[in-house]
Amino acid sequence: MTSVFGLAPESPVVPVVVIEDAADAVPLARALVAGGLPLIEVTLRTPAALDAVRAIAAEVPGAVVGAGTVVSAAGVADAVGAGARFLVSPGWTERLLDALLGSGVPFLPGVSTASEVVALLERGVEDMKFFPAEAAGGVPYLKSLAGPLPQARFCPTGGISLASAPAYLSLPNVGCVGGTWMLPPDALAARDWARVESLARGAAALRGPVPAPVSR
Repeated sequence: MTSVFGLAPESPVVPVVVIEDAADAVPLARALVAGGLPLIEVTLRTPAALDAVRAIAAEVPGAVVGAGTVVSAAGVADAVGAGARFLVSPGWTERLLDALLGSGVPFLPGVSTASEVVALLERGVEDMKFFPAEAAGGVPYLKSLAGPLPQARFCPTGGISLASAPAYLSLPNVGCVGGTWMLPPDALAARDWARVESLARGAAALRGPVPAPVSR
């Protein structure tokens, strides 16, 4: 199965999108893609989320749309059925992990401890979401994991900003970061897609050298 990090390797940031009105999904996604952020996580936190995933999948060919806040087997099925090309969860259980493994699309299960990382590695899962990144130890914590667990690769999400993202992206075990700073609430409320595109372009410019694959 393709890694989430391989879906858009040139993109350093995954915008984490909460969509209240499905009518906003396509112009918002087009602005993010135009700004250089094609990997888009639509969180399943609103009634409009699945319709937003469907619309982006159908109408924004440059977007790689995924679903976030996936917390159940039913959520996995609904997201994939709507056209999600990747899945993200804030955490995981054995039941949820079984559903993610059977989904047919790449996924990032959430972790915040070394024990959770080891448990996923035992199941053959090497790509993970580190959440909530800043609250769970941030850059120093991920740097500490790189030594004993070099095969694990992370997308840190939670509290990351334009200022803090470069430190995460410099780590060898980080493939990308998730963030919302390119989606300020006032811009979304005003449907100021030009501003979203400009902020996305700034985020896309953060891409540093892509970490080399870990030798097996």
